[in-house]
Amino acid sequence: MSPVFVGGIILSYFLLLIVISWLTSRNATDSDFYNANRQSPWYLVAFGMIGASLSGVTFISVPGEVGNSNFYYFQVVIGYLLGYFVIAKVLLPLYYRLNLVSIYSYLEQRFGFWSYKSGAFFFLLSRIIGSSFRLFLVASVLQISFFDAFNFPFWVSVLVTIVLIWLYTFQGGIKTIVWTDTLQTAFMIASVVISIVFVTNELDWSFSEMIGHIAEDERSNIFNWEWQSGRNFFKQFFAGAFIAIVMTGLDQDMMQKNLTCRSLGDAQKNMFWFCIILVIVNFLFLSMGLLLFQYSEAIGVSIPSRTDFLFPELAINHFSTLGAVVFLLGITAAAYSSADSALTALTTSFCVDFLGFSPKNYSQKKTLRKLVHLGFSFVLFLVILVFQAINDQSVITAVFVAAGYTYGPLLGLFALGIFTKYDLRDELVPVICLLSPVISYIININSESWLGGYKFGFEILILNGLLTFIGLLLIRKKG
Repeated sequence: MSPVFVGGIILSYFLLLIVISWLTSRNATDSDFYNANRQSPWYLVAFGMIGASLSGVTFISVPGEVGNSNFYYFQVVIGYLLGYFVIAKVLLPLYYRLNLVSIYSYLEQRFGFWSYKSGAFFFLLSRIIGSSFRLFLVASVLQISFFDAFNFPFWVSVLVTIVLIWLYTFQGGIKTIVWTDTLQTAFMIASVVISIVFVTNELDWSFSEMIGHIAEDERSNIFNWEWQSGRNFFKQFFAGAFIAIVMTGLDQDMMQKNLTCRSLGDAQKNMFWFCIILVIVNFLFLSMGLLLFQYSEAIGVSIPSRTDFLFPELAINHFSTLGAVVFLLGITAAAYSSADSALTALTTSFCVDFLGFSPKNYSQKKTLRKLVHLGFSFVLFLVILVFQAINDQSVITAVFVAAGYTYGPLLGLFALGIFTKYDLRDELVPVICLLSPVISYIININSESWLGGYKFGFEILILNGLLTFIGLLLIRKKG
């Protein structure tokens, strides 16, 4: 594909998003930016959350990971179901009963000022790192496929990426995001399905033959029962449950969408159907990944040393023009569907949690809210450039993994608040929340020598939350 053709596709895609933004925000009130006046249809929220849960990293990494770890990732996905059940039955009723805009304001009501600020701070830190990494990925794709042809520096593609998000979110906020996420999820799923159909046709297989080839390939094994392995079933299942709880139920980005539903019942229906669709979509990603490996072997294409590059390599250099276009739209939708809602959630959390915005003063502080939205856009821009300056994929990956540690303090804080009646010495909470991730990291890097060869996987999050919980118990008020 020529760079001009690629640019035309991306431009057309974003023009469509801007049109949706204009339609959804032209009658928007000041409160719509934060909660869409709680009028979002639950089925739209459920479908759109798929795109926000997945990302550009997932879009290319999950298919590539099949070559390294079979279908073991699906063990984590199965664990999600338990986590979403907890969200629907424990967290959503709490959030709706308290009529929350920012979910971290619960911590102020339960424990006090410093607990509240600690929870909001760790969310901001995690989302800035995670969203910047996702945008770094899509900016890199745009750079290679378009901007390099015109000798534009990388910062131009980053700036264009950020400006495009800002344009369609600054006015309507979460009200717009609910609709754009729906569109982007549709593009993402269509990209996976069309890629599966393309590869199946290229291999001259029928649908039943494709199913048979997937089932017979040892890389489609889902369960791992080796207890020392970081991919053991029980480790990944329970890690998946806790990942769902913290990265959806305790995440302002994801919960802000749920809280736009008309009622608690609608929000719970949304959560139920969302998790069903998410399981199906993840299985499609894994199946596509295996088909990509089989296709590479059939046509004699060597597997890249970093399997993340397998899908882009095949789509751009070996698929038809339609297949390449579908991939480009899919990766763009996957990256932006998680990044655009994150920008809105960062703005909401900072305005409500640190600047004291409330429904009573939304209209008076509209200008300040827009400045905060612009400010976070600039912060994301700077962090992406830092990633690019590091220019070391292993370091960048380590930074992204480290962001997962920031959810442990949130898990410990909310668990103590919901399941106990203890009060805390609130001024000491930030100390515990800072120490727990550090201790978890030290244990993680030494686990093989300290714990008889045991390797932590995603369940390091559980350890992090447990250490936070124990630390908070130590600073509880007597009596």
